[in-house]
Amino acid sequence: MLWKMIVLCMLTFLPGTPCQAGSGLDFNPGLWEVTSQIAMPGMRLPPTTSRQCLQEDDPVPSQGSGEQCTVSDVSVSKNTVSWTVVCSEETGQTTGRGKVTYRGDSFEGRVELESQGMDMTMTLHGKRLSKCQ
Repeated sequence: MLWKMIVLCMLTFLPGTPCQAGSGLDFNPGLWEVTSQIAMPGMRLPPTTSRQCLQEDDPVPSQGSGEQCTVSDVSVSKNTVSWTVVCSEETGQTTGRGKVTYRGDSFEGRVELESQGMDMTMTLHGKRLSKCQ
């Protein structure tokens, strides 16, 4: 059960989520390396790293395929992108809010998640590597 929640937590971000990335967002599109780490009461998982192509129209970092998750309420304020996520599976629903703040070729952020009464936090760190291939 715990591993299902962890996997679900890793799938909370969807690529292709439309976003109104205004001209004020200090964000450089391209290939990004994203490191995430999940913490929950009494446990911190090792960090995981992925590479993904982030675009101006979709600066929300993804952590997997996310077929069971829906990202909504994406908004941009200055250099910060925020969103809401809902993931459903047979054992229940996970909900959360995410936020990353861009600084050109890097970002820092976190996602606060709740699943079946358990609170989890995913910290995110990103750095731009190059143009998308």
